[in-house]
Amino acid sequence: MSTDRSIGVAAAAAPFGRDLDACLARVRDLVRRARRQDVRLLALPEACLGGYLSVLGRGRDGSHDETPESLPPVVDLDGPVMREVAEAAREMTVVVGFCESDGVSRYNSAAAVTGDGVLSVYRKVHQPLGEELSYDAGEQLRAFDSPVGRMGLQICYDKAFPESARALALDGARVVACISAWPASRTASAASLAEDRWTRRNALFDQARALENQVVWVAANQTGTFGSLRFVGSARVVAPGGEVLAGTGVDAGLAVAHLDLEDALLTARRTMFHLGDRRPEVYAAANERVAEVSRA
Repeated sequence: MSTDRSIGVAAAAAPFGRDLDACLARVRDLVRRARRQDVRLLALPEACLGGYLSVLGRGRDGSHDETPESLPPVVDLDGPVMREVAEAAREMTVVVGFCESDGVSRYNSAAAVTGDGVLSVYRKVHQPLGEELSYDAGEQLRAFDSPVGRMGLQICYDKAFPESARALALDGARVVACISAWPASRTASAASLAEDRWTRRNALFDQARALENQVVWVAANQTGTFGSLRFVGSARVVAPGGEVLAGTGVDAGLAVAHLDLEDALLTARRTMFHLGDRRPEVYAAANERVAEVSRA
């Protein structure tokens, strides 16, 4: 049962493919299900509008398993697909993943959308092996204001880099929505997705990023298979203290948690405030030494 000051936040684990009509139907269904549970922020998986890459390239040598015809469709920020997302979202803030283009380059992007339209767009900064053959990397990590407070966006592999979540927290983000198409290991896969090593890594990253930045972490992920990839699901909502408040396991579903964001943040930061206890002058000196080694 939610309190007067609590809000509902949710992360979805669900499958999405190339068919945009089918994607939008699933988006509308998940939004309806979340609304029935009083959710105000819903994170949907990476590439939920048009699907992910069917097979990643084998290396950085120019080899590529995708053809132009097999790439995800470009979704226009001002076009009918995003308008349908906004119509479904209404009072909610819904985070979606899609293929964006500036007319020259393609980007693996996330957008936070309400009934009023697109609040913010984020282009994935960190690319796993082969993704750079289909997408250019983003260059900005910025928080933004939303109906649920100041928040930030991450996509999948970004969560493996502490600096990216820290940059958002330092820009005032109190909630981070990290949307993924996180697969099981392709080289040492386990019979059970729950026991897969990449499933465990995904969980560790989610809890670590929430705890070290003392933010609410809302992690969505794809389920099912796409091309050669098998996704691990495992959507979750993590509290600023690192506790998992809700999770789907490896199955499709909604991880829904109701919490008083202000109280959760104050409680986590009351005795030890990680952002306030930082020593950036020490880190800067270490970074300079790394730069000198790199130049040598």
